[in-house]
Amino acid sequence: MSRELRNALSCFATGVTVITTHHGGQDFGLTCSSFNSVSLEPAIVLWSINSASSSKKPILESGGYTVSVLAAEHAELAMKFCRDSHEERFRGVGIHRAPSGRAIIEGAVAWFDCDLNGVVAAGDHDILLGKVNHFHSQQGEGLVFERSRFGRVGEVA
Repeated sequence: MSRELRNALSCFATGVTVITTHHGGQDFGLTCSSFNSVSLEPAIVLWSINSASSSKKPILESGGYTVSVLAAEHAELAMKFCRDSHEERFRGVGIHRAPSGRAIIEGAVAWFDCDLNGVVAAGDHDILLGKVNHFHSQQGEGLVFERSRFGRVGEVA
């Protein structure tokens, strides 16, 4: 059933983000398509992480994370943050720092710098709530993921 369920869930198009944290003098990051807003007052967002992810511990111990909403041309970068080792994920990637010191992906159409506000266990994933402290957006199209393919709104390839 899990393959059939995964196929059905893939019919729902999502945006694509890279979640980053800085812990123990090292940057950690991963690709995420489960990012969503929760509340405007106060500003709270959420995303989910596989409970077994090697990024989970650094994110929890650092007390926060930054979400970079990827631009339409970032499909290769999204794959890099899925496959490569933590050290390799940032190699050759342009970043700048949020006020917290966490990495923001250059060219992201938006970013949100968050303090960890709660963790909810949910099956094989954990939902991480974040209080948004700083954010920014700019012009550009976001990267979309649908049916295991990247694309743009109106032309998922």
